[in-house]
Amino acid sequence: MGRSVAGVNGFSTRAIHAGQAPDPTTGSVIVPIHATSTFVQDGVGNTRGGYEYSRSANPTRTALAECLAALEGGRHGFVLCSGMAATDVLLRVALRPGDHLLIPHDAYGGTFRLVDKVLSGWGVSYTPVDLADLDATRAALRPSTRLVWCESPTNPLLGIADITALAAIARDAGARLVVDNTFASPYLQTPLALGADVVLHSTTKYLGGHSDVVGGALVTDDGELAERIAFIQNSVGAVPSPFDAWLTLRGVKTLAVRMERHCDNAERVAAALAAHPGVAGVYYPGLPEHPGHAVAAKQMHRFGGMVSFRVRDEDTALRACAGTRLFTLAESLGGVESLIEHPGRMTHASVAGSVLEVPADLVRLSVGIEDVEDLVPDLLDALDRAGAR
Repeated sequence: MGRSVAGVNGFSTRAIHAGQAPDPTTGSVIVPIHATSTFVQDGVGNTRGGYEYSRSANPTRTALAECLAALEGGRHGFVLCSGMAATDVLLRVALRPGDHLLIPHDAYGGTFRLVDKVLSGWGVSYTPVDLADLDATRAALRPSTRLVWCESPTNPLLGIADITALAAIARDAGARLVVDNTFASPYLQTPLALGADVVLHSTTKYLGGHSDVVGGALVTDDGELAERIAFIQNSVGAVPSPFDAWLTLRGVKTLAVRMERHCDNAERVAAALAAHPGVAGVYYPGLPEHPGHAVAAKQMHRFGGMVSFRVRDEDTALRACAGTRLFTLAESLGGVESLIEHPGRMTHASVAGSVLEVPADLVRLSVGIEDVEDLVPDLLDALDRAGAR
C-alpha cells in the first residue's frame, strides 16, 4: 500500500507521501485506520498483501513504519507501542547474557531503569560514560561490549555526542551503535547517515507532536537485524493500535514546520535564561558556549526545542516549576504546548542515588510552538516569583 518516493529528497514531501498512497478501494487521500484484529485469507496461507493478524502486521502500522524509515533514510522501519517497548525489543535482539553495553552518563531515566533493574538480572552488564569524551568511551569498552547506546542530545542535560566518531569506535570494537534520536527528530538529525546501526524514537514526542498518543519506533539498514526485530516484536506483542499509528502518522506530516517553530522559540528562551541573573547555567546546544555546540552544528540541522537550566537550589527550582502559567507542569516533551518539569523528582527519579543522578536544582523545558513573546515573560516572571534573583 506504500507510495514510492524514490528520488524525492524533500523532507516534508516524504513526511506527507512516503507509505501513504491513496486507498486503492475508496480513493481515500488519508491512510485508513484498519481497526481489525484479523484478515480474510483467499485460501489457507493465501493472504492479501501478507496481512493475517494485526499483532504481526497491520496496514496502518505499515504506512507509518515506511514513512519513518523514509525520513531516517533507512530500509527497515518498525513501529512499537512505546519508546520503552522499542528499547526493550532492541536490547533483547542485540544482547545476550554475559554481554556488556555502554550507556550515556546522563541517560534517560527509563532507559537506565530497564538496563539497571531488568537486564542486569539477565546477566547483562553496563558502564555509564560521557560519550562526548571519545577517549573515555574507548577506555570503557570491553571485549564483551556489543552495544553503544547513545542519546544526542541527551535527556535531560542536552549533552552532544559525535555520532560519526562513536560509530567508528563501536565498529572497531565489534559493537553496534544505537542512537536515540527522540530529542532531535529526523528533521534535525539522521544518525544512520552518520554511521549509526539503529535509530530509536519515542514517537510519543516530536513525531506525534500533540501529546495525544504513546509509541516508539526503530529504523535500521541491517537486514539481518531487521528480521530479528520483527521476530521479537511479533513474539512479545509490542505493537501499537491502528489508531495510535494513524495519530502518529498525522503528526508526522507537520513535523518540519513544527520543528522550525520549536527551534525558533527555544533559541529565544535559552538566550533569555542565559541573561537572567538568577540562572546558574543553561543547557542548550545552540548556545555558542555549550561544549557540544560545534559538533551539534556539524551533525544537526538546528538545535532543537529542549532547554534545561539550573538555579541556586532545589527549592527555587520547585517554585519555578510550579509558578508558570503557560508552561504546563507535566512530564513528557515534544508536543505543541510548552512543558516544564523537575527531572530529579519527575522523569529522572529512577536514577536518584545512582551515578546518573541529575542535579536537584535542574529544570527541564519542552518549548512549544506558542508565541514566544508570551512564553519568555511567563518563564522569567515565574523565576522572579520563585526568588531566583
